Amino acid sequence: MIGQEDFFSDGSDEGNNLSLARIHSAAVLGVDAIPVEVEVNVSPTQENKFQPNIVGLPDAAVKESLDRVSTALANSGLETPFAMRWLINLAPADLRKQGPSFDLPIALATLSALEELTQEQLKGAMAVGELALSGNLRPVRGVLPIALRAKEMGIQRLFVPEENGEEAAVVEGLKVYPVKHLREVVDFLKGDLELQALSLDLDKMFDQYQQYPLDFAEVKGQETARRALEVSVAGGHNLLMIGSPGTGKSMIAKRIPTILPPLNLAESLEATKIHSIAGTLPAHQALVAQRAFRAPHHTVSDAGLLGGGTYPMPGEVSLAHHGVLFLDELPEFARNVLEVMRQPLEDGVVNISRAAASVTFPCSCMLVAAMNPCPCGYYGDPKRKCHCTPQQIQRYRNRVSGPLLDRIDIQIDVPAVRYEELTSLEKGESSAAIRERVIRARKVQEERFADNDRIHCNANMGTKELNEVCRLDEQGHQMLRMAMDELNLSARAYDRILKVSRTLADLEGAEDIQPHHLAEAIQYRSLDRQGWT
Repeated sequence: MIGQEDFFSDGSDEGNNLSLARIHSAAVLGVDAIPVEVEVNVSPTQENKFQPNIVGLPDAAVKESLDRVSTALANSGLETPFAMRWLINLAPADLRKQGPSFDLPIALATLSALEELTQEQLKGAMAVGELALSGNLRPVRGVLPIALRAKEMGIQRLFVPEENGEEAAVVEGLKVYPVKHLREVVDFLKGDLELQALSLDLDKMFDQYQQYPLDFAEVKGQETARRALEVSVAGGHNLLMIGSPGTGKSMIAKRIPTILPPLNLAESLEATKIHSIAGTLPAHQALVAQRAFRAPHHTVSDAGLLGGGTYPMPGEVSLAHHGVLFLDELPEFARNVLEVMRQPLEDGVVNISRAAASVTFPCSCMLVAAMNPCPCGYYGDPKRKCHCTPQQIQRYRNRVSGPLLDRIDIQIDVPAVRYEELTSLEKGESSAAIRERVIRARKVQEERFADNDRIHCNANMGTKELNEVCRLDEQGHQMLRMAMDELNLSARAYDRILKVSRTLADLEGAEDIQPHHLAEAIQYRSLDRQGWT
């Protein structure tokens, strides 16, 4: 790859051809940015014909930049390549370029080729942004990974649209200049205008964005569900809630992010990169500082859930990275959609292969699902009669496969809330109080698995770790053996019970798993007790 000093050599490597100019930019592939060299050459043509061309595997949006850039230059009162041969090369040539983010660097390199700017003025600069026909700059996707790549390359100045400024400025050690108009960049590079690099107070921003509008204190009753959720979050366990309509399953699920440990900077940057690439990061927001809560509708496709497309984009499971993926009405999801989730839930990453590219998106999230006990929703309800036949109930439940259930550690019943609880003025325990206990339990697990990069919480434990940290005494073995035999628990429930028991012990601050931890963990296998299969 050409070094930065050689890259800007004022055309000496081209026989002092001043019609050739170059500038840095970048393309996003997966969650990372790939450096792109924007080369522009202008030369006279016979009969003063305008001959624009762009090469380097551009997609339709990049090809259209020729019209946007030429018109923006004219409307900004700048030199244009009209009546000339205007050739643009985006290197490396074997990398597919997509999107309108190359408009700004093409415009700047073109002005350099037309001698309105010099290569010395473009030295050490990178630019991304979409141009309007007026010359105004519009926001683009993937600015954060581009800023991170610019810092790695030793870039000194990064020009981005104003709406993307805060997002890029979170990268320390890089001068980020948010601009509204192409003319601002040109005048600044010439020295006719002064622009200030944007700087941010990350600690203040974290405090500002980490305020949740919801709280567990608003949940009436449901003490068993609240306890199960605390255990689930403390150990990173996937959870399934079964209950009739109106019992508060969705209300409870929406408050799970409020009891998760706060995001650290590294986690926040990972989550922000994904949302930036997907285009879901709000304008002028620098970071994703809250744990994500994604709740796709049950009509979502497998590409919408996992990600995909001709040029792969992240799906819902990746947008929930370091947060919660909530699947309401679980049996209503298409079976093939649920089945493709199995491997990502296990590995924490989604691998998508297409003819154009193969990318990997992170998807380390907590799965929370909810469902009715039967098609009508009232099986087992003490007040309402269920009208479903046993065959209908079995078909309904069989829409969720055993292998997927195998990845759900905690299964609980969520009964209807009693009238006395609904009308009570007494508030439940706040999210802040629950989160304190969760953070203490997570710290214990971090210390336990400090030497293992693959395991961050109890839910990630494999057979080896189970044998090491989930040892039972004789009384514990007898209790678990009795549960397996008398309650007809499935074989897959054995490891799940041990993992949840370990989390219960961590919440209590106990060094070893006690019989009462096992007893509570067994109660969280609702579907096994009911004979799911």
